[in-house]
Amino acid sequence: MKNLSFCVTFILTLSASAMNPNISPDSTRAVIERFNEAFNRHDVEGVMNMMTHDCIFENTNPPPDGARLVGAEEVRAYWQKFFATNPDARFEVEDIMVAGDRCVVRWIYHKTKEGKPWHLRGVDVFKVRDGKVSEKLSYVKG
Repeated sequence: MKNLSFCVTFILTLSASAMNPNISPDSTRAVIERFNEAFNRHDVEGVMNMMTHDCIFENTNPPPDGARLVGAEEVRAYWQKFFATNPDARFEVEDIMVAGDRCVVRWIYHKTKEGKPWHLRGVDVFKVRDGKVSEKLSYVKG
């Protein structure tokens, strides 16, 4: 994971010129933390209150590229189904790296699968605009 952290930091540094310089890393981090808290409560309204009306969510399924959902209506429908079919799903944050309006979160996704504890590791690449998540692009290991 040391290499992943280095790569993410390098990418965030390279993209600094494309970021909004008026956004502080602390405010971006706070938005992502509130988003993650709502997510772990399975609070669809709370999650959607943290996303822009024109949000983009790229899921990890189906392989290899995942599905791309655009707009609050599509994303809301996805979260409603996701929480209904994964009642014990939770994300454990391993690391958060922030630069301007961009944020990368390394996580472990926990749930029960076939009656046994199960987990998957991955990252989300977020973009924040006007105090809300405008993009959430998800990637997994394996």
